Amino acid sequence: MKKVKIDDIDRKILEILQKNAKITNAQLAQEIGLSPAPTLERVKKLEKTGIISKYYAQVDPEKVGLGVRTFVMVSLKGHNKKNIEVFLNNIRDIKEIVECHHVTGSGDFILKIIAENIQKYQELMLDRVSEIPVVDNMESMVVLSTFKDSKVLPVK
Repeated sequence: MKKVKIDDIDRKILEILQKNAKITNAQLAQEIGLSPAPTLERVKKLEKTGIISKYYAQVDPEKVGLGVRTFVMVSLKGHNKKNIEVFLNNIRDIKEIVECHHVTGSGDFILKIIAENIQKYQELMLDRVSEIPVVDNMESMVVLSTFKDSKVLPVK
């Protein structure tokens, strides 16, 4: 994918919006030193080019009863296009899998899974993930505590 050119003002807009997507256009304009109309035009351009892909509310998992976070390294029975497609089609609708990354190294994929408790996590792994026909091996890492969980990208 081609990199889109942005300037220092665009970077400042991205920095501010990543920290507070609910900021008003007037507040944003004041913070970056432009009037509201050109500020809005810049934000719309960042959205149109796909630099800003979506807005969302970050939810505290523990406050909504999701107390177990894990990372799972998954190896497939043969690393080929068909097996990858089978795996991705099977995990796509598992809502507890909040991230899936195709990686290098000893495994093929790393999953971030959030579950209500360890029993629900175990059920998910036994009943859904381990039953995917192309899964060969899984290695789970349970998160004990989190010290940094930022969604803010260091835009350069």
